[in-house]
Amino acid sequence: METARRKWRLLRLPTNPCAVVAKMAALGSGGTRWRRAWLPALQLLRRGSKAVTRHWKALPFPRQKLLALTEYLPPRPALPPRCLPRLAPRARQEDGYARVLRGQLEDTLRASRMVAVCHYNSMADEDVATLRHFLRRHDIHVKFVLNEVARPVLAQSKLRNLLPLFVCRNILLVSPEPRAREMLRVLKGVPQVNLLGACIDDTILSRQGVENFARLPSLEVSQGQTVAALSLLSSQTSSLLQRGPAHLTALLDEHIRRLRDTGGATEPPPGQSAGSR
Repeated sequence: METARRKWRLLRLPTNPCAVVAKMAALGSGGTRWRRAWLPALQLLRRGSKAVTRHWKALPFPRQKLLALTEYLPPRPALPPRCLPRLAPRARQEDGYARVLRGQLEDTLRASRMVAVCHYNSMADEDVATLRHFLRRHDIHVKFVLNEVARPVLAQSKLRNLLPLFVCRNILLVSPEPRAREMLRVLKGVPQVNLLGACIDDTILSRQGVENFARLPSLEVSQGQTVAALSLLSSQTSSLLQRGPAHLTALLDEHIRRLRDTGGATEPPPGQSAGSR
C-alpha cells in the first residue's frame, strides 16, 4: 500500500501550468521509457467521486422565517366581487375596412346576373392566376370574400337563401351575363374549386340545376324556336280556315264549267238559226 502511494505521488502532476510543462519536459527527456508511455493514460483517470451540488437542500430556519414575513399579501376588496354591479358589455366598434368590403360586395352583387358560390381548396398562385385568366375570357370574375363580410350582406339581400353555403372557405364567381356553360367548362379542369350553388336571373339553383341550365340553348335560339312554333300554328290555322272557301270555289268553278258544256251541246249555233228564218 505504501509503495502504491509513493508511486502515485511520483506520477501525480502539479496544478501550476508552468510546473506541469516543466514536469512533462523532464519526464519526456530524462524519464524512463515506460513512464513516458504511462503519462497520457494517467491524465484520463479520475480518482474519487464528483461533487454533486444539485441535491435539494432545505433552507435555514431563519431564512424561512424571513421569507414568510416578507411575503406579499394582496389587499382584500371591500366588497366581494359577486356583490358588485356587472359592467355593461362594451359596444363593438365597426371596422372601417370591413365596411368598405361590404360596400364593394353589395355593388358587385347588384351588377351581376349570375352569382355562383364555390368551395375553394388551397391552390398555387400560378394556378389561381390561370383560373382567373380563363374565366375572364368569358367575362366571369373571381371574388375572394370572407364569411364575416359576406354573411351580413347576403342576409339583407335577395340572395339570403345562399347563406347555408357559406360554412367554409368560399369564393364567388360573378358575371353580368348568365355564362353557366362557360363557367362549368372551365371548372371541369380545376378539381380544387367545387360548385355549390348559384343564383342566375334571380333564381336560386343547385349544382344540378346549374348543369341543366347550361344545357339550355341561348336566348337568341330560344326566341327563334318560339317564333317558329308560333308562326307554324298560325300558318296551320290560316290554311285550315282557307281550306273550306278554296274547296267551295273549286266546286263552283267545276259546276259552272259543266253547265257551260251541257248548254253548248243543246242550243243551235247562232248562224244556223238566222239562215233558217
